[in-house]
Amino acid sequence: CYCVATPELVQCRYERLEEPPRELPAAVHNLSIAGSNLSILPRAAFAARPLRDLRLLRLRHDNIHTIEDMALQGLPALRTLDLSYNPLLSVAAGAFAGVPLLRTLQLNQALLAAPLEEQLALAMRNLTLRRLELAGNALQALPAALLPPGLEELDLRNNSLQRLAAAELRSLEAPELRGLRLTLGANPLSCDCALRPFLAWLRSAGSRVPDARSLRCAGPPALRGTALLRLRPEGLLCEGGEPGQLETASYVFFGIVLALIGIVFLMVLYLNRRGIKRWLHNLREACRDQMEGYHYRYEQDADPRCASAVGTP
Repeated sequence: CYCVATPELVQCRYERLEEPPRELPAAVHNLSIAGSNLSILPRAAFAARPLRDLRLLRLRHDNIHTIEDMALQGLPALRTLDLSYNPLLSVAAGAFAGVPLLRTLQLNQALLAAPLEEQLALAMRNLTLRRLELAGNALQALPAALLPPGLEELDLRNNSLQRLAAAELRSLEAPELRGLRLTLGANPLSCDCALRPFLAWLRSAGSRVPDARSLRCAGPPALRGTALLRLRPEGLLCEGGEPGQLETASYVFFGIVLALIGIVFLMVLYLNRRGIKRWLHNLREACRDQMEGYHYRYEQDADPRCASAVGTP
């Protein structure tokens, strides 16, 4: 390690440390360790010498995968913790205990190795964060569980967000999050009909998204590169049509099929009209013969002479 400028700033770069340095100035305010192999932050990892004035702790690219309970014990003045670019696999529920003044937590590209949303939510439950950075974590949805009441800034740049759904937008309107500002640049926003609620929210609450003017469509191809704020809701279409339009199209198609069947049936009747006329004539003659037979037998049964002749031996 070497001191830069003043004893209040300590930077340790690519020293391949396997544990935090023990010989640090007691008055250090900013401590940065980068490119080491810390792997695990055990309990009281920085308590070898009291660092009561440490306000910023930056641990980038240190191959940290586990943070144990009370790992930051002995840093009562810590306000900013940067754990970016570490392959985090496990975060204990009490990992951030003992740092009551922590206001900024940076976890950029630190959540790619494992799904840690539930673990982090437990670890952050007693913090009063004001800024949370989650850039570059391939997030596909708003991490609602990681939004503590009173959070003021959320960095979601360079993730995999295609939109913010209506339910996510409603969560942002909760009283405890109404002051939250989001940065959403470099996300692959899909500009189809499902984007309409987010577009309406973005226009009504543009001040909450500082980089709103820089947001661009990633798809469909016809809208790729178009600024979101230049879009019109009626121009946002879904592949294959929207649900209501699809149902209407199905009914129209069914009606057309029935009409075609009716036309074919009428054409068959027209082309075979002579045969049908002959068939009807024959049917009528057969019915007439049948009725005449019934009528003849009725007259025979009603004739009294026939009845007496039958009764005489």
